[in-house]
Amino acid sequence: MQTHFERELGQLKDKLLTMSSHATSSVANAVKALVDRNDDLARDVIAADNVLDNIEKEIDEMAIHLLSKAPLASDLRLITVAMKCSHHLERVADEATTIARRSIELSQEPQLKPYVDIPRMATMALDMMNEGLGAFVNRSPDRARAVIPRDKEVDALNKQLHRELASYMIEKPTTITRCLNLMVISKSLERIADHATNIAEEVVYLFEAKDIRHTGKGQGTVAIDASSQPPAS
Repeated sequence: MQTHFERELGQLKDKLLTMSSHATSSVANAVKALVDRNDDLARDVIAADNVLDNIEKEIDEMAIHLLSKAPLASDLRLITVAMKCSHHLERVADEATTIARRSIELSQEPQLKPYVDIPRMATMALDMMNEGLGAFVNRSPDRARAVIPRDKEVDALNKQLHRELASYMIEKPTTITRCLNLMVISKSLERIADHATNIAEEVVYLFEAKDIRHTGKGQGTVAIDASSQPPAS
């Protein structure tokens, strides 16, 4: 039979998963707003940021309450990891808001070119987030470790897109504003992948009691040949 503490711990985990669902939806909707040139959807994303802020505060309050009662080291790790992950999710929601704001600006001008790699980057970053949280739910540090090297692929696409947009700005100065907005969106997606990586590292710490941040441990080698990638957009 569950103790009161165990029930509260379960509520903390559920709250974190709720926050994750909101954060991933915000990112997906922000990118959809960009691709569909849907300003109303973009404004919905911006308005939803307050929801994530409030959930982060709730998680912090629950965690602080539980810290005073945690009987085991594993419980302490879970509580602190939940707080750290909620912070990363709140930052993910902030990046979604940035994407939404830039998409509204971009919708006021002719589209520079069809969007291909921005939706691709979003899919990759969101898959990383889902895998990291899935590893948390399924108590799978190996699954979390597999997320970490995938960050290099998103980094490579971000750099490729920045190079292409820089060339656009040089060749066609009238595209500068649009290119800069797309650069900001690309960087936001790269940061979302970074937060997904950080969440995965926290999951490894939770279940293995090993802090692999800044060590390179768990990171495989992902070979990226930018020259072989399709044109970014």
